[in-house]
Amino acid sequence: MTAVEQEYLKVIVFQLADKEYAIPVSNVQGIEKLMHITRVPKTSSFVKGVINLRGVVTPLIDLRERFGLPVSNNEETTRIIIITLEEMEVGFIVDSANDVLDIPLNAIEAQPEVVGSNEEDFISGVAKLENRLLILLHLDKVLNP
Repeated sequence: MTAVEQEYLKVIVFQLADKEYAIPVSNVQGIEKLMHITRVPKTSSFVKGVINLRGVVTPLIDLRERFGLPVSNNEETTRIIIITLEEMEVGFIVDSANDVLDIPLNAIEAQPEVVGSNEEDFISGVAKLENRLLILLHLDKVLNP
């Protein structure tokens, strides 16, 4: 297959702890700096609350907490990635949003079997690019409580 014929998946790459994750650009509405979060009682611990983003009330999910990672103090690099999935808009709190990449589809492998990992349920695949390993998220499962 020539480079012209090769198909790509365009993704946003973000950081959580020491790993890089990716979600398709087609699901991303924007990337925002951390802003005032209004807490919502009686929600799961990983649901941090809601924000008012240009008149739209958007729930926020702390992906560190969702994946069972140590909770971080929000830093200057902390970002909210606004995603949409089937008419639902949600913000993911991440350590940083690094870049936009085109991943060749043939570089994406099925999710490896990892025993005892909380996050394995949320992974749709892994992409190997040069010296980087990107974990592709399965958004349906991340958003399903």
